[in-house]
Amino acid sequence: MVIKLATTEEIRTIEAAADKAGISYQEMMERAGQAAANRALALLSGIESPFITILVGPGNNGGDGLVTGLLIQQANENAEVRFYLLKERAKDDPFIAVAKEANIFIALSEADKDKRLLRNMVAQSDMVIDALFGIGIKLPLRDEAAQVLRAVQRGINESTGQASDQWSINPLEQPAASPKKPLILAIDGPSGLDFETGELDSATLFADETITFIGAKPGLIKFPAADAVGKLTVANLGITDKVKPLKAVQNTLMDMLSAKERMPARPLNSSKRSFGRAMVVAGSINFVGAVHFSALAAYRTGAGLVSIATARPVTGFLASTTPEATWLLLPHDMGVISKEAAPIVLEEMGDRFSGMLVGPGLGQEETTQEFVYELLGQKSGAAETKKRRLGFAVAADDDDESEENSTQLPPLIIDADGLNVLSKDENWWKRLPENTILTPHVAEMSRLSGLEIEEIEQNRLKIVAEKAKAWKAIVLLKGAHTLIANVDGTVTALPFKNDALATAGTGDVLSGIIVGLLAQGVKPYDAACLGGYIHGLAGEFAAKDIHPRSVIASDVIAHISDALTAITR
Repeated sequence: MVIKLATTEEIRTIEAAADKAGISYQEMMERAGQAAANRALALLSGIESPFITILVGPGNNGGDGLVTGLLIQQANENAEVRFYLLKERAKDDPFIAVAKEANIFIALSEADKDKRLLRNMVAQSDMVIDALFGIGIKLPLRDEAAQVLRAVQRGINESTGQASDQWSINPLEQPAASPKKPLILAIDGPSGLDFETGELDSATLFADETITFIGAKPGLIKFPAADAVGKLTVANLGITDKVKPLKAVQNTLMDMLSAKERMPARPLNSSKRSFGRAMVVAGSINFVGAVHFSALAAYRTGAGLVSIATARPVTGFLASTTPEATWLLLPHDMGVISKEAAPIVLEEMGDRFSGMLVGPGLGQEETTQEFVYELLGQKSGAAETKKRRLGFAVAADDDDESEENSTQLPPLIIDADGLNVLSKDENWWKRLPENTILTPHVAEMSRLSGLEIEEIEQNRLKIVAEKAKAWKAIVLLKGAHTLIANVDGTVTALPFKNDALATAGTGDVLSGIIVGLLAQGVKPYDAACLGGYIHGLAGEFAAKDIHPRSVIASDVIAHISDALTAITR
């Protein structure tokens, strides 16, 4: 089942519809508690007699926490579960009654004036479960809630204090085991997080893992809140697309199953021609590495053949390091592709290629700008007067010229300097065929849209959807939780937030992966989504093998195979 990315209002509508369809609110609460208990038990599996403190809020989220604790206690009789209530629950609360019958310890915040009891509970805990507030939270947090969360943080600090009065000055000597801080599991979301805007209260307890329900909420994948979420798990509570409001939600969060469904077939009775040809138009004398990263990533993703069209001097640097590629040597001006190169690329293209990448390392010199505009079938400044074509003309003096005189380019991705060159034209999007894939980072998105970086960061989901519709292009906005918007404005979010990818060249790897998928016949939007997922997963594998600070673009390429193995098994 596809994971939906739903607003808080959409979630409330889905819950109401599910209740009418026969899944009552109490049943949803019990299912949420069961899902959270399962995650907690999995995280605590190595601890025989775990100590769990559960922060219980006054609403449904608190109810989820009560169910979670009761189920943990039921599943592991050696576990010691303790509830800490922000406020007294209703007298007829069935879960409180069960807890009292089971002799589970229950503390009330109002009776713990200095929060010393809470701090001691947390300091002894193996896990703290945050079930104070869910999607109904309004910031800032009120005094009592903020005091509780700050007391929890103090308790965590006390649990990880210095265990010995001896220190080793040998950096290779293993220190004596010191107390570990309790794991933090947030139910639905960390308390103090705005599920819609991604804002955080200063008292918010940062989670190691968050389990959220029915669908992911925008605030969970938006910074600064995403920093407090930790690992994100989504449980659908048995609510399927038969519930119409859920089916109506168009935005999604990509997962492994969605990636697997998009993978192109690999028949055994095949040749290199079976898996397509990719053309990489990239590079200049100052940016030779970009060509290598993109071409090699395309190959590692499964393209049958990759041709590199680049300035002639670049080949001298890369021919020996990228021997699998074929080369189209282009005329240049001081080491950058010159405007005379466009007819050569178009002539070479013919109908033999099934994917094309333009941009990595091109540079932004005037002659290269002219080359890109000519490649897209228009002279500089002609975008306003020409009709938009699905294909690209070699020479375009007359809108009525015959198809024999035009060249249809294959599915296209534009990245890096290709985007920077386009942004210099006020009406740049009119140059593009439909379903062109654009892969900007936030600064490039700013240049393309004319919006400030801060505005884009604050409204990533809204802006990427609007611009994809306006530009009639697929827009992949890079960053932690990359967003991919289709031409109709629907958005797929990626689950990855990994600082290992924040290094030069990894964007070239991404565009290479995508063009490799285009070459294999994957449809453009699917190629952008799947390519982004492969790239993010390869980054995760790289960060697991190497410290994230040490990961470089070559390491990401080296782990593409691991990502593909994980997706296809």
